[in-house]
Amino acid sequence: MTKADLIAQVAANTEMTKKDADKAVNAMFEALSKALADGEKITISGFGTFEVRERAERAGINPRTHEAITIPASRSVVFKQGKSLKDVL
Repeated sequence: MTKADLIAQVAANTEMTKKDADKAVNAMFEALSKALADGEKITISGFGTFEVRERAERAGINPRTHEAITIPASRSVVFKQGKSLKDVL
């Protein structure tokens, strides 16, 4: 499913115009992105939880040259599905 498909589905299920559904979907993504960037945990009942986790710096190997490299620390988003979503799948 693409973002356009999601917008079309929201418009169809809520009787909104596609333009209004586009605004609503974009507003939701902006709110989620801002909350995650601020380090907040997002819990959507019946769906799941989004959380930012820190990855420590670690050693790795360049697969082309087999040279040892250092992979820098980073942050990534982790999703854990909720029970309702797990039951559907």
